[in-house]
Amino acid sequence: MLVLGLARSGLAAAAALERWSVEVVRADRELGNDKDISLLAGVGLLVKSPGVPAEAPLVVAARERGVPVWSEIELASRLLPNPILGVTGTNGKTTTAEWLGFLLGAPVAGNVGRALSELDGEVPPKQLVVVELSSFQLEDIDQFRPRIAVLLNLEPDHLDRHGSFEAYRGAKLRIFENQTEADTAVVPRGLDHEVRAQRVEFASDDPLPAEPALRGVHNRENAAAATAAARAAGATEEQIARGLRDFRGVPHRLELVAERDDVTYVNDSKATNVAATLRALAAYEDEPVRLILGGSRKGEDFAPLAAAVGPNVRAVYVIGETADELARAIPDTIAAGDLATALERAAAAAQPGEVVLLSPACASYDQFRDFEERGEEFKRLVANLPM
Repeated sequence: MLVLGLARSGLAAAAALERWSVEVVRADRELGNDKDISLLAGVGLLVKSPGVPAEAPLVVAARERGVPVWSEIELASRLLPNPILGVTGTNGKTTTAEWLGFLLGAPVAGNVGRALSELDGEVPPKQLVVVELSSFQLEDIDQFRPRIAVLLNLEPDHLDRHGSFEAYRGAKLRIFENQTEADTAVVPRGLDHEVRAQRVEFASDDPLPAEPALRGVHNRENAAAATAAARAAGATEEQIARGLRDFRGVPHRLELVAERDDVTYVNDSKATNVAATLRALAAYEDEPVRLILGGSRKGEDFAPLAAAVGPNVRAVYVIGETADELARAIPDTIAAGDLATALERAAAAAQPGEVVLLSPACASYDQFRDFEERGEEFKRLVANLPM
């Protein structure tokens, strides 16, 4: 077998296959000349990391030769006997997956934390596993079948990779593709998509066993989805209520970093698209906010951000590759260049009672390795602000 892409999931897939005594050829994602294509000789399967696009030369060549192309998720689901609770959506999937893991006492893997292949041989066969699923992972499934599948929402994202919202939506909806009548599909109320599984709808106004500790309407939606999925997994109402009350969220998603001189600093670095930042603004709509926006391009329209910047937003600081686009879309922004400068200016201008909110609405690859590194840098910079 050929494993293409040697980041976290690719390395995990290769290691899992080798544990099963399968001969593995490892290839970096950048390969693609004629010599590299010869790696396909005698290969019966290509396992593709999510960071590798469908247009990668080895992927194209494999498909032309009739070699199946699987995601690491597809491979892992065949190696693991465990029932899977899959969670996908444009926004909220990390929070909801971790919430369900906390609530059910289940391991969480996939697009967050550990690659699913890493659980091979480490969890009891009947243990439910919660799996966060990205569109990049779902676009290359074959028979992957979560017993419980959760779709949180669908909004434009990753258009630079998928090319259109329709293609992105199609990849996300594959989570339901192989489910049967014995499975459960948890979907937003009114979703225009038919499923074979038992359909359970949720919405932010659903009655819950307890009010969630996390703020924002979007987190009440996440809580409603988690409640529906937990019920399908057999959790008791008491167990669900305790999980809703006690879960404190995930790093880089509306994460309270510090309160200094009566100014609150919030790290929402995981807001890598416009819809996520709109949710952050809604969560703080009753408080004065200084907003830090910007990063690398994903092909999104920033006009909705301009409409959402209400009178409570005292200033908008724009950084990174998208700074000029954001400045054109949103009047009276402050050009800051980089995160350190933006935070310095926001902190200097902030008045008691205000919130300095990093919620970029963009990816991070112009100035950081990923959103985690961006969020950690924000926290470091806040910690080092002059007293």
